[in-house]
Amino acid sequence: MLWGGMYVVSKWGFETIPPLTLGFARVSVGAVALLAIVRYQYSDRTFSRRDAARFFALACWVTGTTAAGFVGTDLTSASQGALLTVVTPVFTVVLGVAVLGEAITRRRIVGMALATAGTVVVAVGEHAGSVAGVDGRGVLALLAAALTWAAYTVWGKPLVRRYSALETAAYSTALSVPLCGLLAAAELTALGISPTELPRSLSTLGAVLYLGVAATAVAWYLWYKGIEYVDTGTVAVFIFLQPVVGTALGAAFLGEQVGTAFVAGGVVMSYGVYLVSKDRGT
Repeated sequence: MLWGGMYVVSKWGFETIPPLTLGFARVSVGAVALLAIVRYQYSDRTFSRRDAARFFALACWVTGTTAAGFVGTDLTSASQGALLTVVTPVFTVVLGVAVLGEAITRRRIVGMALATAGTVVVAVGEHAGSVAGVDGRGVLALLAAALTWAAYTVWGKPLVRRYSALETAAYSTALSVPLCGLLAAAELTALGISPTELPRSLSTLGAVLYLGVAATAVAWYLWYKGIEYVDTGTVAVFIFLQPVVGTALGAAFLGEQVGTAFVAGGVVMSYGVYLVSKDRGT
């Protein structure tokens, strides 16, 4: 649900900050928030060189999904982005089976299919006019973001179970900051923009804080927290709520109209999520 408003907020941010630079600001704020809590709770934590390498690998996935996601969002509409989120759970389930040996049951397949269908009905039914004119570069970027987020989810599970959701999210996010910083520096150089020229208005600060604290620190922690209890395929299906919540927020705060497609698609999607959430992998 916290990701539901991310498309709108990031679109606002792109009006004044380039996407890779906004991504760098997002993970920086998120890392500070997460590390502040980790340092308080786990001040004496140590881990092996092998686990350190695994945290760095997660940081690479974080960098990939942040960069590709923001570039893709900048090149597409919110409805196109919402449609493409449906591939993230599919990638996650496939990787979960291939990498972690998680079970895939008939109930999960049916639930995933219903959730996918419901999300497509919501996105296409409510924004049919804006789905046309798809930018191929944006689509490829968002597909890359979906795949890298699925990888972050699946390869993070062993570390989440060994340490905690908080630590895994914090260390991977913190290690991604210099990587995202390099991308932001390259972007600003290519655009001929000095960091001192970036706006510092209250609206821009608010967008960065929302993306960094709510959509990163809190949301990524909660995502990994779910993996402490259930497998990655079950957690992944909840991402279908993102476009539905985004559409509802647009109606509540932006005066956008919703119709029968939103209600019907939302009901179907919700039932699909329910089926998967009740699946026990047997």
